Amino acid sequence: MSEAPHGAPIKTPGQLIAAVIAGFAVPIVIIVLLAYYVDNTTRTGAGTEELSAQQIASRIAPIAQVSIRDANAPRVYKTGEQVYQAVCSACHASGAAGAPKFGNAGDWAPRIAQGYDTLWHTALSGKGAMPPRGGTSPDDYSDYEIGLAVAYMANHGGANFQDPPKPAPGAANAASGAAAAAPAASGADANAAQASAAAAAIAAIPQAASGGNAAAGGATQSADASQAGKALYTQVCQACHAAGVLNAPKFGNKDDWAPRLKEPMDTVYNYALHGKGAMPPKGGSNASDADVKAAVDYMVSAAK
Repeated sequence: MSEAPHGAPIKTPGQLIAAVIAGFAVPIVIIVLLAYYVDNTTRTGAGTEELSAQQIASRIAPIAQVSIRDANAPRVYKTGEQVYQAVCSACHASGAAGAPKFGNAGDWAPRIAQGYDTLWHTALSGKGAMPPRGGTSPDDYSDYEIGLAVAYMANHGGANFQDPPKPAPGAANAASGAAAAAPAASGADANAAQASAAAAAIAAIPQAASGGNAAAGGATQSADASQAGKALYTQVCQACHAAGVLNAPKFGNKDDWAPRLKEPMDTVYNYALHGKGAMPPKGGSNASDADVKAAVDYMVSAAK
C-alpha cells in the first residue's frame, strides 16, 4: 500500500505573504480592541464623574434608609385629589370592578343619592370588590383624608358635598388609628365586641332621669356649655360619630343611640374622660373635663 502525498496549504508566494501579515495583524487588532474596551469601561481619570462626591455617595449609600419624623409635629394632610390619584384612581379612573367611573354622572347619581355620610362610611369599611379604605391603612391615610377623596370624586360626578371638618391636632391620629388599636386575629365576634366597646366608650350616653334627677344630670345646659360641647364635637367626636366609624352611634340617629341611653351619666362621663377599649381618653384631645362632658350632653340632646 502506498500513502497519498500530502500537500502544503501555502503553495504560492502570495499566500505566504498573506499568512505572515495575518499572523501579525490579527493579534495586534485584537489587543488594540481589548485595550480600548478596558480603557473605556474602567477609566476614572480627569473628565469622568466616577470620583465625584455624588457618585461616591451613591455607591456607598446603605440599602435601607431610615426616615425620622417628629411625632409632635402638625400633620400635613393630603388633598382629596392627591388621595384619589394615589389610591382611588386605580379603579375609579376606568370604572374597573364596577366602581363608579370618575366624572361619570350616571355612575355616581345613585351613590350621591345615598348621602355623603353613607359614601364616607362605605369607603372606610369597604363594599363589594372595594377593600376597606381602598386597600390602605390608617397609617397611610386618615379617615379625614379618605373623606376628602370621597367628596372630591362625588363632586366631580355631580354632587355638591362639603369637605369633612378638619380634625383638631392630635385627634385625627386617634380617630384614624382606632381600628389598629383594637386587638387583631380574635375572630369576627371578638372584633365586633371590641368595636362595640370602643363605640360605647366614645359616646355611650345615659338616659336622663325624670324629675329633679334629670336637671342634676345636665339635661339643661347653659349657653356657654352648649357651645363648648358643640365645638368639641365638631373638632374631635365628629371624626367617628358623623359616619359611624367603628360602629360609633351616628350623631342624631335615635336608633343607634337608644341602647346607649341606659348607662348612668357618671359612668358615661368616666368612659369619655378616661377612655375604654379602643377609644382614647377624651377622644385623643387635650380638652378640659368640663368640655368633654359638654360634648357628651350635646350628643345626647341631638339623639332625643
